[in-house]
Amino acid sequence: MALAELGYREGHNLVVERRFAEGRFDRLSALAAELVALRPDVLFAAGSQAALAASKATTTIPIVFVAVSDPVGTGIVKALRRPGTNATGLSNQAEEFQIKILQLLKEVFPSASRVALLHDPTNLPLVRTLPTLKQTAATLALNLRMIEARSPEDLITAFKVLKSERPDVLYVLSAAFFVSQRGRIVELVNAQRQIAVYGQNEFSDAGGLMSYSFSVIEQYRSGATFIDKILRGANPTDIPVEQPTQFELVLNLKAAKAQGVTFPPGVLLRADRLIE
Repeated sequence: MALAELGYREGHNLVVERRFAEGRFDRLSALAAELVALRPDVLFAAGSQAALAASKATTTIPIVFVAVSDPVGTGIVKALRRPGTNATGLSNQAEEFQIKILQLLKEVFPSASRVALLHDPTNLPLVRTLPTLKQTAATLALNLRMIEARSPEDLITAFKVLKSERPDVLYVLSAAFFVSQRGRIVELVNAQRQIAVYGQNEFSDAGGLMSYSFSVIEQYRSGATFIDKILRGANPTDIPVEQPTQFELVLNLKAAKAQGVTFPPGVLLRADRLIE
């Protein structure tokens, strides 16, 4: 625990109240309100939707967020350099790494032309990136088919569509809901013998073929330093929002062998982590 490295011990000089939506993001507002009622010194929010819920629940309690796609565009902060609100933390540069995945997809599967994009329409910061993804896809001669899923039931429907349409590649966009369902999603992908790439590295660890994203672990560790600064008296409005400095390309060689996929040598050389 990064906070322990900074001298905090739960039950000694630290009390932590935890709330989890467990994939039901309609509960976030109520959970944020519960925590605000406890009058904590700091609220910690992981992900765009959780950070939005926290910022709507309080304008006075300091908020530290991680993995937020567009903190300025969503109004969580006024500017990255000087947040100007009660919130600060780390963004994830979602648009940049999502574009990179499309480029990697085309490099690994040069003959691919039809790509299905699975996204969560309730994740508004990421929805804002879709026009840019479409433009990038056009330059790569990729035709994107948008498929929405916001619940486990939607996933079943989405995979029925995929089974019927058989795109060359499925791209599972970054979304907290999808991460919470990653085992099920990889299971459905494998059952349908669908080639898929992912916008978060938890999927490769769960058996997915290829993923590229910012380092979630590094964001959490950095989030602890933000919490420490605020507990020592810093004002979140004066702490600049940071952007990720570490991105990780993960290739699952075991999945590649099972699916008959051969990664180009250049992609293998650039991989940050190989799962064998």
